[in-house]
Parts: sequence; C-alpha cells; structure tokens
Amino acid sequence: MMNSAAAGPNPTESGCVALISFRVRCEKLGHGDGVFLSRSDDPNMARLIPLYTTATNYPWYSTSSPLAVTLPSQELGDDDKHKVCSYRYAIYRAGKFYRWEEHADAPPDDDVAMDVTHQQPPPSTSPENNFYHEVPLKMLVEGESYIVNDLLGVVSGPPAIDHVNTQTARVRDASGLFSRSGSGAALSNGSLSALGASPATTAHRKKVGFAPAPPSYHNHNPLVSNKRNVHLDSTDGLVVVSAFLPVHLHRSDTGEWSADWDYEALLSMQTHLRVTRVGTVKWRGWHGNHGVAGSPEGGVPVSERAKVEDCLRPFNCVPVWIETSLFGQMYNGFCKGVLWPILHNVTSVYSSRKGTKTEDRRDMASDEDQFSEVCTDDLAQGPIHGDGGKEAELWSAYTAVNRHFANTVVQCFNEGDMVWIHGFHLMVLPSYLIRRIPMAKVGLFLHTPFPSSEIFRTVWCREDLLRGMLNADQVGFHLFEYGRHFLTCCRRLLGLNYGMIPDASGGFNLAIESNGRHVTITSIHAGVEPQVLNQILTYNSTLEKAYAIRQQYQGKIVFCAIDRLESLKGIPLKLLGLERFLQRCPEWAGKIVLIQVGISAFERFDDYVKTKKEVLEMVTKLNSQWPGCVQFEECDESQMRLQQRMALLRAADVVLVTPIRDGLNLTPLEFTLAHQDALLPIGRNDGRKRGVCILSEFSSCTRVMRGALHVNPWKVAELAHAYHQAVTMSEDERLRRLSTASEFVTRVTTQRWALAVMLDLKGVTKADSVQYSGAGLGLGYRLLGMDTGFQSLDTNAVAKQFKNARSRLILLDYGGTILRNDNLDRLTRFQVVKQVRAPSLPTESIISTLKDLCSDKKNVVFVVSGKERHSLAKTLNHIPNLGLAAEHGMFISWPTSKVGGKRVWETIVPQQDRSWRSIAISIMEVYTSRTHGSYIEETEMKVLWQYRDADPEFGYLQARELEDHLANVLRSFSVDILHGGVEEGGYVEVRPKGVNKGVLAMHVIQHGSQMGGGQKLDFALVMGDDHCDEPMLSVVRQIGRRASNSRRARRGEDPLNDLPASVTLVDVSSCDDYIQPEFEAVTCTVGKKPSAADSYVHDVDEALEFLESLARLTSRVHKYYSSIDLRSFDGNSAGNSFVDNHQPVQTSWGSAFGGSIGSNNSGTGFTRSMSLTEMGGDLGETHQVDRKVSANLNEFLGMGVIEDEEEAEDDDAFFF
Repeated sequence: MMNSAAAGPNPTESGCVALISFRVRCEKLGHGDGVFLSRSDDPNMARLIPLYTTATNYPWYSTSSPLAVTLPSQELGDDDKHKVCSYRYAIYRAGKFYRWEEHADAPPDDDVAMDVTHQQPPPSTSPENNFYHEVPLKMLVEGESYIVNDLLGVVSGPPAIDHVNTQTARVRDASGLFSRSGSGAALSNGSLSALGASPATTAHRKKVGFAPAPPSYHNHNPLVSNKRNVHLDSTDGLVVVSAFLPVHLHRSDTGEWSADWDYEALLSMQTHLRVTRVGTVKWRGWHGNHGVAGSPEGGVPVSERAKVEDCLRPFNCVPVWIETSLFGQMYNGFCKGVLWPILHNVTSVYSSRKGTKTEDRRDMASDEDQFSEVCTDDLAQGPIHGDGGKEAELWSAYTAVNRHFANTVVQCFNEGDMVWIHGFHLMVLPSYLIRRIPMAKVGLFLHTPFPSSEIFRTVWCREDLLRGMLNADQVGFHLFEYGRHFLTCCRRLLGLNYGMIPDASGGFNLAIESNGRHVTITSIHAGVEPQVLNQILTYNSTLEKAYAIRQQYQGKIVFCAIDRLESLKGIPLKLLGLERFLQRCPEWAGKIVLIQVGISAFERFDDYVKTKKEVLEMVTKLNSQWPGCVQFEECDESQMRLQQRMALLRAADVVLVTPIRDGLNLTPLEFTLAHQDALLPIGRNDGRKRGVCILSEFSSCTRVMRGALHVNPWKVAELAHAYHQAVTMSEDERLRRLSTASEFVTRVTTQRWALAVMLDLKGVTKADSVQYSGAGLGLGYRLLGMDTGFQSLDTNAVAKQFKNARSRLILLDYGGTILRNDNLDRLTRFQVVKQVRAPSLPTESIISTLKDLCSDKKNVVFVVSGKERHSLAKTLNHIPNLGLAAEHGMFISWPTSKVGGKRVWETIVPQQDRSWRSIAISIMEVYTSRTHGSYIEETEMKVLWQYRDADPEFGYLQARELEDHLANVLRSFSVDILHGGVEEGGYVEVRPKGVNKGVLAMHVIQHGSQMGGGQKLDFALVMGDDHCDEPMLSVVRQIGRRASNSRRARRGEDPLNDLPASVTLVDVSSCDDYIQPEFEAVTCTVGKKPSAADSYVHDVDEALEFLESLARLTSRVHKYYSSIDLRSFDGNSAGNSFVDNHQPVQTSWGSAFGGSIGSNNSGTGFTRSMSLTEMGGDLGETHQVDRKVSANLNEFLGMGVIEDEEEAEDDDAFFF
C-alpha cells in the first residue's frame, strides 16, 4: 500500500497524471445497498467516492467522472516503478457503513470461481483487513485515460484495464467533490482525486475475464443531453399499493393480533428503501358475501381495526378499510367476473348459463356458495359486458374501491415519494391520484396478460380503463407481448402515438405520447428469491414431505402439476396429452404417475364446477384404463402454500404448466431452483431423470425459461410428444436444459426485477420546463403536460393591449376556431369532402363580430383556412375589410371595402408546373384500392390521401409507403409531401413547396402595413385549433419574443428564456422592419392541449365570446381618451399620427369636454394639440371639468389612458 503526502502536488498543475474510471460488477448486492471506493491511505473513510448504476448498466457500478492518479516520476529507481494504486470497495446500507467487500461477493461464474479457489481465506469485515485491489502504475501513461474493471470480491490476478483513446481532457480541480467530511486535496503516488467528465470516449478492450456492460445504442444521438445517472438510495421513498397486503394476520383466542410476512407474495421482498405498503387485509369474510349458510365474520371487526393497524405498523403496512360487500363486488364481481376473462383474451369462457342446475352445484359447501352473489350468472344474458344493470353496479363498486385506495395513498404520501401500483384491481387509481398529487411519479405494473385490441374493445368501460392507466408515468408488464397489445389498444381506441424517446441516463425508452406527456412502457419479467426458496428446501418438514412422496411412487417417474380449477389452466388438455402418450407408448404404463393438484376456485363458480367435473371424469377414465397413472387431489389455496409446493416440486421429476392463457406463473422457476443440485456431481448420482419442465407457450415465463420443453397445449399430439421427450431424454440434454433454465432463475431475482422497474420509474422526468394541468371530469380526467407559462387566455390583459395598440393584426383560423370543426367527426368529414353534405356555415353572431372587428381602421383581420377559396368567398365575401387566406395560405385576398363582387386572389408562391397532380392522384388511387376506409381529397392546389377511416396501423404503414413512393416519383417537382394529422386519423398531402400558415403570417406582416395606414404593427392576435395552425402560432410567437428581447436589451436586462420545444423555430428576422419596438403578440389555441401558443381558450364558444368582447371595444363611442390620442391631434407631430396632419379631425370631443378646447379650435376639429398645462388652465377657468376626465397629472402620465372607476367597472363587465 502506498502512502501519499498530505500536501502533495496538484495533479492538474504537475501534469504527471493519468485518468481512471472505475467500474465494478456487483452481482450480490442487496436492494438499496450502495458501493463506495476507498483509497488505501484513507483509513478513516473521509474521502469515499460513490459508484452509481442504471437499469441498463446493472450490475455494473461506475464512478460518475474519471479520477486523477498521480504517476511516479520517471527519475525514480526500479523499486519505485513497482508501486501500485491500492483501493477497496465499501458496502453501505441505509446510508451507513455496513461492511467491506469479501470473497462471498464474487459472482458464481465458472471462470471466477476458479480464481476464487486460489485466493486467500475470506477476510473479516473489520476496517483493518488487507483485502485490496491493485493497479500497477507502470501500466499507465501520462495524460492517457483508462477504465479499470473489477469484480466485487475478486482481487487476485492482473487487473482488467481498458485503454481509452481520447483527445486532451480538461482536468478540473474537484478536490473533495465526493468527500464525506472535510475537503480532500489532490494526492500523489497513486492516490485518487475526482475529475470532471471526460469527452466521449471509444474504449479498446484488452483481454479480460468477463464481458463489459454494453454501451447504449443511442449514445451518439445529439438529442440526448444532460445525461444523469439514476440510482436508488435509502432516502428514496416508495409507496407500494396492491389489492392485498403481503402479510398474514393471526388472532389469538384472547383477541391479540399478530402478523408475519407472506413470503410467497411477490411484494413481500425486503428492501432498505423507505417503503410504505398500502392494501387491504384478508380476514374471514373479506369478500363480503355471506352465502346461504352465512359467513363467520365480515372482515376485521370495526372495533378491532385499531389493533390491526398497531400490529401492521412495524411492517410499514397501512390497511385500507373498505366495506366487505363493496370490496366483494369489486374483486369477485368486476375483477374476476369481467376483467379477468377479458385480460386473458377470452370473452365466452365465463359466460352465464342461467338455469343450469347440477348435482355439483347443490353439493357445494357454504364457503363456495358465499361467492354466488357476484358470480357472472347474475349478469345480463348474452355477452357479459354492458353499461347498465348489474354491470353498472359492479363498475361503480370498482371505481369506489379505487377512490378509497386513493384516499389512503394520499395520506401516506410524502413529497418526493414514488407510487408503485400493482394489479388490474387498481387500473383507474392513477386517475384519482394525479388530481391530488400531480407531481408524484406513479408507476402501474400488471401481473396479468393484456389482451389484443379486438378483445379489449368489447369492454364498455375501455376508454376509462386505458385513460386511468395512461395517467400513470410508467406502465409495466412482464412481457413485451402484453405491452405491445396495450400500445395497440391505445393506438386504435384512443388514437395515440408511441415510439422511442430519450431518457435521463442517455438511453431510449418506449413510450406513449398522451396529452403532451410521455408514459413509459416497461417490460421486465419477475423472478423468484433463491435465498428464500433454498432456505425452505433445507427445512426438515420439506425434506420429509418430499421423501414421503418419493417413497410412495418409488421406481416411477413423477410428473406433477399445480393448477387452479378453471378453464384457463388447461388441465383437461394435459390429461388428453397423457392419454394420447399412453395409447401410443403403452410400455410406459405403470412407470409414470401424474400428480395433479387442483386448487379450488370458488370465485369462478360455474366455470369451477364445470372444470372440476370434467377433470374428475377424465381422471376416472384414465385410471380405469391405466390404474394409478393419475393422482388427483383438490385442496384449498391455504393448503398449498410455498412450503408445501416446494416439497412437491422437489419430489417431482417433471413439472407440467400448460395454461391456455396465463400471466405471471412462478411454478416453473420454483421447480428449476428445487433441482439445481442436479447440476452438481453429488446430485447426478441419485439415478433420477429430473429437472425437465414442460411449459405452455401461452405462459409468460415461456419467454425466459429457454431450457423448458415448449408446447402448444391445444395440440394434443405435441403434448404427448413432450411426455415422451421427458422420459427418454438423455442425461446430457436434460442437464443442458436445466442449466439454461437456471441462468434466468439465478440472475433475475425478485429484487433485481424491482430494482430495474424502480430505476425506470425514478428516471421519469417531470421537467421544470413542463407544467402539468388536469382536464376533464370524472374518469375522463387526464393530466396534460404543457409548456411552462401556457395558461388560460388573460382577457383583461389582452384587452388593455388591444385598446392601447395603434396598428393591429388579427389572424383567425376558420373551422375549429370561429366555427364548428367538421373534421372532428369522420363521417361528417367524408360527407363534406364527397359533397354529400353541406359544410357548417358561420352564424349571424359570428358575421356580426367579424364586421365589427373589420370596421376599426386600426385592425387588419384575416381568416386563414385550409378550405378552397370559392368556399371561403361564398360565406365571408360580404364582410367589408376582411382578408381571406385559402388552402393554408396558398391563396390570399387582401382586405377590401368592396363587397359582393369578385375577389382578387394572389398566391404567396409562384404557380408552376401542375402536372404533378395527375401523377400523385394516380399513385394515390392504387393505395386507395388496397386500403379500405381511405379516400382521396382534391382541392385547387393540393391533393390529400385520407386514411382516417382505415385500420389505424395498416393505414399508417400504407401512408409511410405512399409517402416514400411519392417522394421518389415527384422529386423533380417543386412540391412538399406531408404526412400529418396522425392523431385525427392521418393523411398524406402533396402541396406546392413553401406553403403553410406560418409563411402566410410572415407575408401578411411584411406586405400588409399599407392596410393599417402605413403604421408598423404593435399588436398581433393569432388564434387556431389544430396542427395546421401551429406554424402560424410559432411564427408570431417568435416575432413577439424577438421584440420583447429587444426591449429588454435596450434596458440592459437579460433576455427571456428560450421558447419551448413545441415552438418550431424559423428565421423571422425579415419581419423586424415591419413591427414597432413595443410590439406585443398574443397566440391562443382552442382547447387545453399542448401547443406552440402561449395561452388557450376551452372551446369555440369561449373563443367567440372573447372576439365579441374585442368587437365591443372597437365599436364603443369614444368617451375616454389616452394621451396618445391627444398627441395624435397635433398637426406638427411626426410619426405618431393616425390621420393626415394637414386635415382637421372631425370629432365630437368638444361636446365631450363641455365646449371647445383652445382658442384656435374651430369647433369642428383640432389644428394643433395643447399642452397639458394649457388644457388644465382652460378647464380650470370654465369650472366645468367633466368627472370622467382625470385631473391627476401623475395618473394621466403613468396610466397613459384617461379613465375613472366607472370605466374600470364598465370594462370588468366585458371581461369577467
């Protein structure tokens, strides 16, 4: 070990340093454990350096930035050249030092195990042990960068060092950056000091004994910025929500309550995070259905709930108290009766059979009868879905229970906590949580399959369920197959898009775009806890039970299966496969036995009765032909817990899991772990052909259990062949399959699964640049992610700007802004395009509002639409001084006072060769013929291929192909090919190049100054509603931002923050000469949604109400005047006059002020303006000062507008 000088030279100054990044592979760290690097010369652990990991890099932990190692001088002797850099790793738990690394931390790899056998005996956990890693300094070159790869617990052998080729790295002095106490100085002789992050590097690996963590595929993407490592520590809070708490309750005869962990539950894993678990407790009568014979208790008595809460407090478990009958309706009625079959891709398995009376039903015990109140027989005849009657009651119970859970979660939530929801019982819980804790990171994980869209769309509450799930920040599934179905449902039923988005750590995640938010989709299969299962396998009771089973069936190959007695588990299918096998291979009769354990599924009711009857009949038939080949036993779920199950799996040689549709099923993983000893020499000598798993391809774990025999349970011959394979498989193949299956079981544990999901959830970014707002009522409530500053239109502020402006521009979209949008309804859109139905027409109130706005000479008003020019002219041509823009700005007609005649139109781009139209239409016709629901829409200057009525996914694929086809064929034409409107159904449009509403807005600003009497613009209002209006909103907002920053620069202030990402940045500097320095821009979208606008109104009615208020301002008689108005009457003023200075202004101001103002006034107008002193003097002499004129000079100069309280009250009537 090296001793460094306390005041050694700074490595950044000496330059004799090398840069090292340390990485260590930690296979056996517990959930929440932390790793720190400690130098050999730091016995007090004063300058520990933390290592971090991510979901993609785990189990690799690495330093966040390279460290500087001071190299020995070249002038040193031979002994000094053998110096090393020594260090070791410390394990922290719950934020405190736990222990040093030890040999037991080494991973169980074969090559590593060989190295460990030659190491020294395991060291003690005291800080004084000599367990150090060493890096020979002679291997390092001055100024170069390296990566040192370590294995936790392995110190023998040469280090694995990667040489990194990098340009000159800037070394910043960050002494003490990671220190825990005091500040560390840069140290010499092989000591470490933290450095800044180095540039992107390319590592050339030397030969090492293990594989490095794979680099991120998208690290080169320039869109990814501000990368940060995401890690979990003991300060992170987590609220885990599930239908049932993972505990067992016990009540003594004296009324004392006790509890212990349900280690079989997936969520019972222990962690060092600050975890609070929320759920209900299972106690007698929890289902709330008393049946014929009644139930002994109705859940936990109310009088004893406080005792139960005290009992659960040490477990950090918070119970949710719900009326048992309500919870029974939710759980057994809606969840098991409606959602369960749907989520498993079936709609008729549990259909009702009213009137069916069998001996089995009459013989059912009272415990079975108590589920009858909410069984599916009580549902309406026919399909089990509907929105009335019993179904409505069950849906109401489901939502009510979710509300109860939300109340409890909010009470347990602390700021900064993550909320992790589990199970299909709580699919709408995120909708209730985001109302009250919108900034919480909420994750939802489903442990069931998710059906295809064709199945899920049969549920009457499908949109509410999907929106409830999308209100979470992360939705998790065990398989991507289930996630893909969820994505398809969101695409087909809600019209949402999905794709890969960059995450905070530099990678990319699959996500759905929903209302300006990104909902991350995680697909990670859960595992089991080997430590817990191995401990159970050592219990004497487990070993005795397994031995008894082996003795009972001595000399036979034991097949076992543990399934619930319901149709989905496929028990009859595996019995048919056994029958076929014995028919074809009768020599195996008497040599094999199938132990089939059936777990009672009373909540399935009719399906349970039917399945049980069918299984008993088949078992009787098989045993009559081949006596003793099947041993069937039915038991309650409480009688087949983890310990009993592990004993049976240990005794069995082959396990069968053959469901026709299944979610999380851990039985194959438990079986594999129970037979891992067969891979060791001592386990191979027992003479058993064990460790083979026959697994249905419809089970989730079939994707991770690659060593199993995968079968299609519907194909009986394939099942029979699997039986034959299992009994005739060679030892080498059997062990190879068992080893392959063991790889996942030992690598992906429950804790590692939870860690990966939690890292993804914590990595969800709720950026400061995005504000979250709610919209909608009831279960339609959704969380919107919008740019910071995006708010409801402030009508008062806009009105003041509007009143004080001298030259205004108003750009209004047509359909969806001032008129009902015909495009929202697909049928209406199609009928309008095919001219089967007349389009919506503006009402008289709309026409009147436009006329009032256009009557003010300060206003330049344009209606900008995607419609053809003849359609616009037909409805709006009679409005004087109204400008029109058709086909998204291709045609423009300037305002004119002449109405009724033919309008003059011009184009903003020159009309060129239009032969591309016939070519585009011919190609589109081909795609229309093979894409049902698509059609072609033609206008004067553009051609669209609409696929809004086609299958969403097929239409999108066809549109992409059409887009590429058109781009290739029309590349010689001056056209733009756009693929847009995917949210509304989608279209492919071909239009002349350089045409959009943003270009039109700039054109109007640059060429429309003559419309406002030659004045530069000082106010602009732009309103739109859809994606076609976004370019116009972006352009005008950028122009307004440039004007604001220019004013701030003149005042010596810093510029405003950059515009949000929703604004498409273009060069608008060409408009600078046409706007006033005081220019103000107001951009507004119709509907609360993400937009380039800076404000919104809720609907068309609100937009019209706002425009009517502005129209009333322009049409009111001028009772009050601003100082600007007074200056406008000065004949000698320059640049600020609205009128010709050489002409008298006809006005009624004389009567307004009680007489003529100034001796030179002729009574009909002003020839010059007077000073305030003169005006005040005259007013004082007449003693007839109007009460509506302010006599306060400071108020006059400060406000800029002469007004009194009556005016303020009058304005309030307009805008509040």
